[in-house]
This record gives sequence, C-alpha cells and structure tokens, in this order.
Amino acid sequence: MGVMNRSEINKIVDNVIDFIHQHQVVLPKFGYFTLQDWKKLDLAQWQEVFDVELGWDVSDFGGNDFSTRGCVLFNFRNGSIKPVLKDLYPNPYAEKMLFVGKDQELPMHFHHHKMEDIINRGGGDLMIELYNSTKDEELDKVNDLHLSIDGQKLCFKPGSVVCLKPGSSIRVNPRVYHRFWAEKESVMAWEVSKTNDDHVDNRFLDNGDRFSQIIEDEPIKYVLCNEYEKVLAVSKSNEK
Repeated sequence: MGVMNRSEINKIVDNVIDFIHQHQVVLPKFGYFTLQDWKKLDLAQWQEVFDVELGWDVSDFGGNDFSTRGCVLFNFRNGSIKPVLKDLYPNPYAEKMLFVGKDQELPMHFHHHKMEDIINRGGGDLMIELYNSTKDEELDKVNDLHLSIDGQKLCFKPGSVVCLKPGSSIRVNPRVYHRFWAEKESVMAWEVSKTNDDHVDNRFLDNGDRFSQIIEDEPIKYVLCNEYEKVLAVSKSNEK
C-alpha cells in the first residue's frame, strides 16, 4: 500500500484550491471545511457527504511517489450502489474534478461497471493511453477501440495515445483500460459518469492500491472522502 504524509496531503489540497481558483472554479462549501470546521457542525445534516464519500480524495496509487504517480480528486456528487444505501441515494450519476500535476500520471486501470466522460477543463494537454481488456483482464493488444471524442465516433489502435486539449472530452466505456498524464502543464480535468464506488469498481493493471495509507506527521486539515469516520469519531468523543 502506498504511504503519504498528512503534511503532504494538507499542502497538496491547499495548492489545488489555489490552482482551481486561478481557473475561476469554486467548490461547494464543504470543499473548504477543515477538521475544525467539521467539529462545529451538526453532522446529521451532512450524512449524504459521508455516505457517498463526497469531497477530497488524494492517492499515490501504491507508488509512494505522488509527484510522478498520483491524482487529486474532488467528488461533487454521487449516488450509491450499496444495497443499504441505494434507495436513499438513487441518482444514477456522479461528478468529479481530477487535478493532474505536470508529468504526473494516473496508472493504467479500468472500471468494471462505470462509464465516464473525461473532460479537460483547463491547463495543459491531457494525454490518455487506451486499450481494450481481455477476458482475463489483461491488455488487449489486438482489437481496435471504438470511442467517442466530443461526439465524434473514432477508431483507435490498441495502445493509442489521445491528446485532449482544454475543452475536449472522451467517453471511456467499462473495461477499457486507460492511463492519463498531464503534459507540459498541470491539468484540471473533470469526470461525468455513472454512479460509482471506488472501493470495488477499479481494476489496476499492476494491482495498485486505490487509497493510500497516511502517516499522521501533523494535524489533519482536510478530511479525505474515505476517512470520514475520523470526523464522526471526533464528534462522538466530544459529545461524551
């Protein structure tokens, strides 16, 4: 499992907030909540944020080198595919921001169920390498891919690299392997997709980890979407 320091995560999120503000993007108010802010709130009003894991997501995907292999995501909205929650959150769509630093990559992976549109909203060029998957979940180096870029149906050879300029988008179907990175400049990308659960829907070609282990070398500033139990635990301890 990849390991990141809390001090690194706190700084990374601060830097991403500065970047997106330069591109005139403003987050919903919970995107700016610190741990101290969460402690002051009536958490029952924010149960949806906890249940469908909205908010910040920072991972090095098991590589232990975030600057070259990693991504910062912010989950704006999501439904739930979990049987105990899907009636509460039936919306069939999700929306994320993905910040990819210069020369940083998100490793080769596919989603078992999720269909997604990946959109370059600003910054540099977003490069995406593509393969179909075989039945045994390896790279299909034989069959062409048929995908849509900005509404145009195109055919690609296995291993093709597509360049998404700012404003362009590509639709990635389930079980299509994709790896992407930012070239020359950092990229603010967007993802519009079906409801998804990152705990179960990702297949990494190199068996990488979706979430990183965190070393608490300084106090938590921003609580990540997969660690809201820390907020709830703090709140419950304060009630005693």
